[in-house]
Amino acid sequence: MDIAYIPSPSTGVIHLGPVPLRGYAFCIIIGVFAAVWLGNRRWIARGGRAGTVADIAVWAVPFGLVGGRLYHVITDYQLYFGEGRDWVNAFKIWEGGLGIWGAVALGAVGAWIGCRRRGIPLPAWADALAPGLAVAQAIGRWGNWFNQELYGKATDLPWALKIDADPGIGRVAGTYHPTFLYESLWCLGVAALVIWADRRFTLGHGRAFALYVAAYTVGRFWTEYLRVDDAHHVLGLRLNGWTSIVLFLAAVAYMIVSAKRRPGRETVVEPAAAEDGPGAEKAAKVEKAGSVAGKPAAKPVKELSRKPVKKPGEKPADAPAAPSGGATTGAAGDAPADKPGKKL
Repeated sequence: MDIAYIPSPSTGVIHLGPVPLRGYAFCIIIGVFAAVWLGNRRWIARGGRAGTVADIAVWAVPFGLVGGRLYHVITDYQLYFGEGRDWVNAFKIWEGGLGIWGAVALGAVGAWIGCRRRGIPLPAWADALAPGLAVAQAIGRWGNWFNQELYGKATDLPWALKIDADPGIGRVAGTYHPTFLYESLWCLGVAALVIWADRRFTLGHGRAFALYVAAYTVGRFWTEYLRVDDAHHVLGLRLNGWTSIVLFLAAVAYMIVSAKRRPGRETVVEPAAAEDGPGAEKAAKVEKAGSVAGKPAAKPVKELSRKPVKKPGEKPADAPAAPSGGATTGAAGDAPADKPGKKL
């Protein structure tokens, strides 16, 4: 009796003339746009400028792609440098193979460069991007569906994934756990969790990003347990399983320590935005009125004391009194009684 299953695409490439349109690449691109869009909304809500997330993503995305590919090639080097393998395939990123840990690590380096150039704190930018990054992963996992890769153990569940045979890579036809779907749904849940917790607990200083890492690693651990693709094992556990454990503990520790040292959220995430925002407009009005930041306003010109101008031959107003027996002047402002040099 036939069982229900999720069908796989017959091909992951559609040719538009000589140009190949690959489903894997489309999923990555759509995921990047989704992450930037959501990150931009969150950044503006935190007081930043529109477009800053995209500007920094110009640095983070290329670094992330290189890091993701390097991590995959290094941890699965036997696929490219083993006997009978062609090392040139290591550069064929469109055939799949991006390690999320390498993408996050090297992508963070690119983001740090972009943040440094803009003068904004990297943890604040990472907090704004965190749920968008989870959404990007949820979309990107469908690239594995197009390539019929990274599936789980054999199963006859109604949502099993139908995989076609490919003797060239040792793929056996059958129905398997759709780990790509499990991880995609899990990532959407992680995005929702981070958004809720960020609003509920006012997460800042990188804690929203740490929560994303901790939550994602929990789901990644059990999907790794289901997968049947070749991988290196350490003490009976897949390498990515150990990586998930280490990163989970590190993320939780960071959240605890950071909450004690720097509670709350950053008051200013982008200085340039603060200078151009409502606060700057208010300061400009205060300055125009003559008072800035609590300092007393400058006195109007009409209230300033004026130094009298001395005319030629005229004694200053504060000149010493005449010698005894000499002529005296009248009251202040009166003309001298006698002309200078006149004898009595």
